[in-house]
Amino acid sequence: MIFNIHEEIERISKTEFEDIVVSISPVGGKARFPNKLRIFFYDDSFLDIWLSIDGDYSYHWERRAQRGEIYRWDNAHDHPEISTFPKHFHDGSQKNIIANDLSGDYCVAIREILQFIRSVLLKKN
Repeated sequence: MIFNIHEEIERISKTEFEDIVVSISPVGGKARFPNKLRIFFYDDSFLDIWLSIDGDYSYHWERRAQRGEIYRWDNAHDHPEISTFPKHFHDGSQKNIIANDLSGDYCVAIREILQFIRSVLLKKN
């Protein structure tokens, strides 16, 4: 199931966001069963996508080397003070945590995230 989702995320990324996506590769886990998908962007930043069959997720956009920033959408149960708990968003840093109601549909979610990334890249670069 996760592999089918990875294939669909890869298709969406390559066809709808070709202006910002440079390449995509599986990472982590074992060679035959990677547990993450990594999307590389034209500014050398990347988005790591981790999805579980239980519905847990983490979309981590790593920009520390470029701008000293990280952005992460996840549903780890570590911020009960956030109104959208367990969903939350690390907005630019590990400590800046805000509410986020990311779609539970992975196709919708990746479009929301890649649109956000596109807007940041086009605004700052």
